[in-house]
Amino acid sequence: MNTTHENRRVALVTGAAGELGRAICVRLARDGLHIAAVDIDLATTQAFLQQLQLAPGQSAVAVQADLGIPSSISEMVEQVGQRFGRIDVVVNNAAVNHRGSIYDFDVAKWDHMMAVNLRAPALICQHVAPYWQRQASGRVINMVSRCWVAGGPPAYVACKAGLVGLTRSMARELAAHNVTVNAIAPGLLPSAFTLDGRDAESFERMAQGSISNTPLKRLAKPEDIAGTTSYLASEDAAFVTAEVIHVCGGSQL
Repeated sequence: MNTTHENRRVALVTGAAGELGRAICVRLARDGLHIAAVDIDLATTQAFLQQLQLAPGQSAVAVQADLGIPSSISEMVEQVGQRFGRIDVVVNNAAVNHRGSIYDFDVAKWDHMMAVNLRAPALICQHVAPYWQRQASGRVINMVSRCWVAGGPPAYVACKAGLVGLTRSMARELAAHNVTVNAIAPGLLPSAFTLDGRDAESFERMAQGSISNTPLKRLAKPEDIAGTTSYLASEDAAFVTAEVIHVCGGSQL
């Protein structure tokens, strides 16, 4: 990888303030990329980036965006593009989950989830596409979930299954510009995101159920997913596209 200041690649990572987003930023920074860390929580993202270890000539910037608002997405991409002059890797990691069953889901919350979890990745790629056309290269890594095949809260599952479909569609369209598009489906990952709305006892029951169905007998760690992201962002994965990689210890079996 070329790590000169002028030619250093740029990674745009959404949901950068959460545990998984931070791990991805750490790993891609270690790989030598400039980091554009995007989150609605600017203060937390800025504080995290102050602790990020960077090489001489390498930089990281925090960018605030509300991915439920299209204009916020376009402004965010413009800001990143102006800052670095290029965008090479997009990691669509941000997500929201307003849990509810098919019996009682809230329409406004359903629409918000669709906007952030499914529409936003498409809009981000739409706005970044001109950079990929000029560069004749690019990488997209979409964070989905094991639930896209296993089921779960209907709105969230619909978003993630839709994101798998979007991954495959964009892989076809963007291939002309030497852009690969892949998805990662993590297993259960203990985090503020997965704990939100659950008490410790219910989460422990869910965790033990997940472990019992996982051949490697543990839960996922942020570093597991970050490592796979690193691979998909690298030249080693130049001929891998339209794939969904399950990082779940074999529980997909």
